[in-house]
Formats: sequence, structure tokens, C-alpha cells
Amino acid sequence: MKLQALVALVTVELKKLIRHPVNLFMNLLFPALLTVVFMITFSDPELGMSINSVVPGLVVYAVIFLIMTVAQSFSSERKLLRRLNTTPMTSSEFIVSQIISNMVTAMLQVIIVLVLAYLLSFRPESGFGGIFLAMFVTALFALSSVGLGLITATISRNPEMGVGLSFIFILPQMFFGTFMPLSSSTQEIAKFVPSHYLFNGLKLIFEDNWLNSSFFFDLAIISAVSVIVVVIGILLFEKYGKT
Repeated sequence: MKLQALVALVTVELKKLIRHPVNLFMNLLFPALLTVVFMITFSDPELGMSINSVVPGLVVYAVIFLIMTVAQSFSSERKLLRRLNTTPMTSSEFIVSQIISNMVTAMLQVIIVLVLAYLLSFRPESGFGGIFLAMFVTALFALSSVGLGLITATISRNPEMGVGLSFIFILPQMFFGTFMPLSSSTQEIAKFVPSHYLFNGLKLIFEDNWLNSSFFFDLAIISAVSVIVVVIGILLFEKYGKT
């Protein structure tokens, strides 16, 4: 794998983010809009929700939509992947460049959410050190979104199908892994949803309560699931995604 080729591919993918209005909106403007609306609407103590519970949910929202972006991107690049054998670019370089560029996008999304939340009075008890820790944990979780996007792209024949099927993975994480109220039965379901552990972990970080076994358990689950899912996604896409 050539580093120069990898850097060039990542640069091209990041430029697409700016040049395509739909990508720009979904990846950068949508998280910003969502943050402003949710912070104003749901961070009212009278609703039984605190800012510290809203912001982790917003971060989760932003990152899980990466599944749709990855699924759409890889589905639309099928023809390019079929022509890889006639170019100096390898499929490994292409896939790694996509993973890196989407990870960068995820971090931009998190920065946008946190900056806007800060401007709207969010003050994490853990200070800026907690912000950096939150970004690290979110970056680990973003790998699972990339992996689920690859799995979706594998079974999708076109970008439109990829977008539709991605919601199979997005919706459960939205409803069971963010700040949505959970009953005793849905709390059990949430234990099987990766975003549930990111939400819990971020909440503990922002409350400056992360030096306990609960946080490290969440971190272990996030890390294990992310690595497993992204490896499965790569293997499936390498084998079936080019047909």
C-alpha cells in the first residue's frame, strides 16, 4: 500500500464533501441544524432532560448517519472498483482511503456539534480534557458506522438502495441508543445496540465520572464491536461488493 496514493485518495474523497451539496448538507450542515434544534427544544429542565444528556445523543446522531454516507459512497463506486485491475490503485488503498476520509468526516461532525452546543451554554464538567476524550471514544465508535456502511453497500446494487437499507442499522441506534426515553423492556434491547454504549460513555465523560468500571466496560464494548464490524464489512465488500 503506497502512502502517496493513499493520501491522494483521501484528499479526493474529502473534496467530494465540499463539492457535492447533498454530501455537504448530510455530513456537516445536518448535524449543525440538528444540534441547534435539539438544544433549544429538549434541553429544558422542565422536560426532565439536562444538557449533559442531550449533547451525547446529538454526537451519536451525527456519527450513526455515517452509515448512510458510506453505503451510498461505496455503492456508487462499484464501477470504479471493477476497473481497479487496470489501474495502479489497489482495492485495499481504495477501502482504507474511504475509511480514513469518513473518520475525518465523523470528527468534523463531532467538532461542529460540540462547538455549537458550547455556544448554546453546554459546559462539560470534565472541561476540555473531557472533550478530547469524548472525541477519541467517538472515533472508535465511528469505525462501527463505517463497517455497517460497508455491509450495507455489499448488498446494495445502487446508491438509492444503499441509502434505504442503511436505515435498518440507523433507526435502532437512534431509538434505543440515544436520549430517547426507554422502558424496562427497551432497556434490554438497548444492550444489543452499539450506540447505547457510546451514549453512556459520553455522558459519563461530560459528567466527569468516567474513572469507573462502567465507562471502561462501555469503552471495551465500543472497541470490540467496532473492530469486529469493520473487519466483517471489509471482508464482505472485498468478496461480494464488486459484483
